Amino acid sequence: MLINNGLYLYIDPSTGSMLFAVIIGMVSALFFGFKAFIMKMKSRLGVNMKDIKDKNKFDYVIFSDHKRYWNVFEPICDEFEKREIEVHYWTMSNDDPALNKPYKFVKCEFIGTGNKGFAKLNFMNAKICLSTTPGLDVYQWKRSSGCDWYVHIAHAPGLERGGYKLFGLDYFDAFLSASEHHGDFVRELERKRNLPEKEIVPVGVTYLDEMKKRYEATSRIKNIVPIILIAPSWGDSSLLERFGHKILDAVISTGYKVIVRPHPQTLTQNPKLLNELQSKYKNIEWNFDNDNFDVLNKSDIMISDFSGVIFDYTLIFDKPVIHTKTNFDWSTYDGAVLDDKSWTDRTLAKFSEELNEDNIINLKEIIDNMLNSNKYDAGRKEVKEDIWQNIGKASENTVNYLINKISELN
Repeated sequence: MLINNGLYLYIDPSTGSMLFAVIIGMVSALFFGFKAFIMKMKSRLGVNMKDIKDKNKFDYVIFSDHKRYWNVFEPICDEFEKREIEVHYWTMSNDDPALNKPYKFVKCEFIGTGNKGFAKLNFMNAKICLSTTPGLDVYQWKRSSGCDWYVHIAHAPGLERGGYKLFGLDYFDAFLSASEHHGDFVRELERKRNLPEKEIVPVGVTYLDEMKKRYEATSRIKNIVPIILIAPSWGDSSLLERFGHKILDAVISTGYKVIVRPHPQTLTQNPKLLNELQSKYKNIEWNFDNDNFDVLNKSDIMISDFSGVIFDYTLIFDKPVIHTKTNFDWSTYDGAVLDDKSWTDRTLAKFSEELNEDNIINLKEIIDNMLNSNKYDAGRKEVKEDIWQNIGKASENTVNYLINKISELN
């Protein structure tokens, strides 16, 4: 920001976010205060402002902060379209695939990125808002006084206990989960923080339903030379951040084909690391496809960390997984306040082999054993039954919930 005589004032992102929240709060207070004054005046003149406000109010708004969540929302939008019910889909990605679908009843709109998009959300006039985005009423995204009911829907079936950033789900009215298990940690957080109980409904997983249909209609691939897929999460605790060179050197030494699929967020958060690794390991295939189905389907085994893609790979493709122990830092996550932080480790142990500093030199042997063993078959089945319910019915259950909620709100 230029202030005087060519000098610049730097505002770091967190401070900028705080300032934006303060400004939006002040503007919102003035805006809604003025609206309240106008409504009071018109009420005295005999004008029913509630009828006018409700007439201009959307029934349903779906908010997506990134196009990568379209796989969650597309089946829901298709279900609304099939039932000929109008829904407004707001996205912060100007290249979101939703914008190109020839819907009649689903109204897709690019609302802008960053603060511009959040400003529109903060003045939303809708009965229900559905989103995968956590952090409502924590940072930029504020509850609008014009929105009656906020619903969060899980975007991964294996979301570890407390795997949301601090206060990620606290201020939603409802949580549509993948299974009963998902709701357990939410209830514990509500008790610890003295929060009112939100509605928790296990609807299933929309994108997994579609992936399952796709997999059943696709021929199986048999590779002569095994393909190892490295598919990590992102952040300081992730596989590439902590073991980048070491893990890549180890998989190359197996002589098998290697594909690395970085988490999309790594492109934003740590492009320097990716550029460095890509420059050094040019003999590795790097995959950045928006749709991960093909790379999951053609690979034989996955190496990951705490990424939710482990569960996609296990539940749909029924293939072996190796996970790295990354000493996950809970300090900025809801899991930091939970009594039991071991759910992820216990669950992974049922169907996945751990790769650590001691056994990484035996990686080829570990891979060969897993490719030729049924050791974890029962574990994969058990985990599927535990964390993925209502298979094939998620979009139908989601829309049914939203329709019933509208009736209650009315």
